[in-house]
Amino acid sequence: MNALITGASGGLGRALAIEAASRGIDLVLTDIDAQRLNIFRQGLLRQYAVRIEVFPCNLTNSADVADLFSWIQQQQIHLNMLCNVAGIDFEGDFLSMDCEQTIDIVRVNIEGSMRVLHGALRHRDPRNRFTVIMVSSLASLYPIPLKATYAASKRFLLDLSLSLAQELGNQNVSILSLCPGGLPTTPGALQGINAQGFWGRVTTNSLPAVARNTFKRALKGKHIYIPGVVNRVFSLCGNLIPRTLLARLLYLRWSQARQGRPVGEKLIG
Repeated sequence: MNALITGASGGLGRALAIEAASRGIDLVLTDIDAQRLNIFRQGLLRQYAVRIEVFPCNLTNSADVADLFSWIQQQQIHLNMLCNVAGIDFEGDFLSMDCEQTIDIVRVNIEGSMRVLHGALRHRDPRNRFTVIMVSSLASLYPIPLKATYAASKRFLLDLSLSLAQELGNQNVSILSLCPGGLPTTPGALQGINAQGFWGRVTTNSLPAVARNTFKRALKGKHIYIPGVVNRVFSLCGNLIPRTLLARLLYLRWSQARQGRPVGEKLIG
């Protein structure tokens, strides 16, 4: 079994790669950072007896993505799984950020994810079931002021995943949308979690647990996974509150959490 994992040198991508390798799944790891990819590969090879290949790639560049799948084909790697993890966000409200930063969120989270998903489906192993893990976010379930572009981009991925799960279900393709809350992936992410106080802590998920449970559900053909009891309760409550009121409540929460945070800081996820 072969899995392609994007954003593989980041926190969640690394956790999913470790979980896959522990299950004996061969890996193709891609990320924009070639050095981190190779260091991670060497560490995995010391622990797991699986084939691990790396291919640095800018997912927003169509030529790069075409080269990735051309290389996969040349290596005669037949894909059985895609973990579409790569994503970014930037600290700051809509007008305080440079316009290109907001566009970059769309490019990576939507355009990059679409390119890889389409390519992986075209190059999947037709003899076996193909499993997709699309990393959305708990933020996809709500309109979130001060994280508007990020939340909207993740909503796109959630709706796309649920739609394609039905569209491609009769073609032996299974798609799971992963919607985690906070993840301790980077120092910036940890600062953001701590800035939210109690609610930040109770909505944060353990990376190894999320990776383990995501694989369990994906391989069973589930369509959506929201890690954490508190997060699942919040998702249900969000369906009962009018979205205009929900946006106002979330604005109050995030405006407090954002106090003192540097504008324009890049976040992975």
